[in-house]
Amino acid sequence: MTAPEERLRLPVRRPPSWLAQAPVVAVVSLGGAVGATARYAASLWWTTPPKGFPWTTLWVNIAGCAVIGVFMVVITEIRPAHPLVRPFFGTGVLGGFTTFSTYAVDVRRLIDGGQAGTGLAYLAATPLAALTAVWLAAGTTRRVLKGRQA
Repeated sequence: MTAPEERLRLPVRRPPSWLAQAPVVAVVSLGGAVGATARYAASLWWTTPPKGFPWTTLWVNIAGCAVIGVFMVVITEIRPAHPLVRPFFGTGVLGGFTTFSTYAVDVRRLIDGGQAGTGLAYLAATPLAALTAVWLAAGTTRRVLKGRQA
């Protein structure tokens, strides 16, 4: 026989998972549109010739990763942000701005265009430069903001 208090427990009603995730999906979509528009503007401003080195893609990825380093330090270590800021800016804007899919296409274009050495160097240099940018930006942000708090 069950105790009377056990019979009185009602199941906890939770919204369907898709409904709970709707605001996150919305802000990621909006941020992605902003970031992709900024990347497209960069590609129009600094065009890559058909057989040229993809400098725009390289620098967009490095800059975006540096901003990710600053952003993550600020919102996780310095000042807590609204729960939708990280998905909007980190995933949406910066995810839409950085373009590792274009990087992959650029590597293939270089290799298929007879520039295998350049393509392989670009293949290795981009993630190395992007990770270095995150690391340097995060470290610099910590040092600068720690100095301001003292």
